[in-house]
Amino acid sequence: MLTGLAHTAICVPDVEEAVRWYTDVLGLRLLSPPYRMEGPQIEQDMGELIPSPVVVTAAIVGFEREDRVLELIEYPTARVDGAPRALTQVGISHVGVLCDDLAATRSALEGRGVDFLTSGIADVAGLRTTWCRDPWGTVLILLEKRKDDRPYWGQLLPSP
Repeated sequence: MLTGLAHTAICVPDVEEAVRWYTDVLGLRLLSPPYRMEGPQIEQDMGELIPSPVVVTAAIVGFEREDRVLELIEYPTARVDGAPRALTQVGISHVGVLCDDLAATRSALEGRGVDFLTSGIADVAGLRTTWCRDPWGTVLILLEKRKDDRPYWGQLLPSP
């Protein structure tokens, strides 16, 4: 039985560089430093998904030592497709990240050179939102909740 979300993996061409960006620019914590996996165990796990030899270098970043993290993952021996994805392309389209002061967060990230996809901040579904992307094209939506005691998706639900 499924019990929860564990991680979202973001394929990057260089895990070390991605760790620096996600920690230094966005402010996520490095929870598990880059590690390389190769050999029979990873071949058994991913050998039907990636051409052999399967080699994976991965790191975990997030906000707390819990599940629901980002796995930054590099496939050093595989050919990686770096073509940008359209937001409307079927599959995962973006990663949502919560912040407590969207205007201040956006201003700080603009100062660090983050590429924003929208010109300002929107008010939608009880949230304040703005969109940006990482240097490798992964789209992020930054969300500020109006009601901290509710999940982001329940901002407009009637009070219990």
